[in-house]
Amino acid sequence: MTDKEKFSLKDHLFNRQRVVYLSRLFADAESTFDADGFTRECMRGLKQLELKQRIVHIAQALESHLPDDYPAAARIIRNALPPPLDPSRTDDDFGDFIFAPLGEYVVRNGCTATHFGESLRTLREITMRFSMEDAIRAFIDAFPDVTLSELKTWSTDSNYHVRRLVSEGTRPKLPWSRRLTIDPTQPIPLLDTLHSDPTRYVTRSVANHLNDISKDHPELVLKTLRRWKAAKRQDADELDWINRHALRTLVKKGHAPTLTFLGYRSDPKIQITHFQLSKKELRPGDQLEFEVEIQAERNERLLVDYVIDFVKANGTTAPKVHKLKSLEIAKGKTARLKKRHRLHANATTYTLYPGRHAISLQINGRIQATQPFDLFID
Repeated sequence: MTDKEKFSLKDHLFNRQRVVYLSRLFADAESTFDADGFTRECMRGLKQLELKQRIVHIAQALESHLPDDYPAAARIIRNALPPPLDPSRTDDDFGDFIFAPLGEYVVRNGCTATHFGESLRTLREITMRFSMEDAIRAFIDAFPDVTLSELKTWSTDSNYHVRRLVSEGTRPKLPWSRRLTIDPTQPIPLLDTLHSDPTRYVTRSVANHLNDISKDHPELVLKTLRRWKAAKRQDADELDWINRHALRTLVKKGHAPTLTFLGYRSDPKIQITHFQLSKKELRPGDQLEFEVEIQAERNERLLVDYVIDFVKANGTTAPKVHKLKSLEIAKGKTARLKKRHRLHANATTYTLYPGRHAISLQINGRIQATQPFDLFID
């Protein structure tokens, strides 16, 4: 077993060291807080729990050690927080997972009309240490109008973690989180503000948000992106990045209006003069290696993907699209591309099954050539 296989995310994020760190923060903020008792209660049975269960477990322990008076408990939480995440960074600063239980505590105890203001004030403070994108969704569902109104204010907050929460917390298909009950297109006015944000951490969330919406409302997403282009409120290069990231699912589907919007012809005049696998019999752990030659009959912008039809447990196949290259080819010229794709034996996102597979070359959303290969499992 490799070191990677031994790694446990839940043990890395929620363990005695992190619990002791949290307990000391509370003890420093409130002299009556029983840090040792809190640590013991958190650690009792923690190892047997999955990641999200650990978040709930620690939140429940907090309920035993904070005052029953919710406003008083919320003030202690805010006072216990360390300084905000580094405001000079602009990306990849998600924060410390040990603060996730604080959001769970707020949802469990403060998602009421009486405590609404106290709770959102607390979530705003926590999200500057760890994203409260999951917790805010309970308030959007329970109090949609007033919560979205508050998020509108947050969309221009001076802290980029707060601004990002506005987009990430309202995403229709946020990973690991509940589906919202509001219309998935309702937060678009918030994105209209956030798309011009100077911080990539925010604009990545905006692009991911639009990608979520595109799965059910592709034309609305294209309309929104056209509107943002006309508004010229975002740097052209950054907006181009947003466009490509937001439309990635539609590109993989070969959605013709999307490809046109991005500047790719849906009917490129090309010839596939060579598409070959290095070998057609493989086993888990082997590399699927191929090369291709593409000749242009006119000047073309090409978006080249490859599609692997994986065999499933029931014997049918399911395609998985992978990016290969975006390129421009002048009339009469030939592009030569090579790629190696390892067929991981212990992948976390799929399981390999034996049988006849296939790999296809997809250019500007259309399948241009296909080669079969066989996968053997000893």
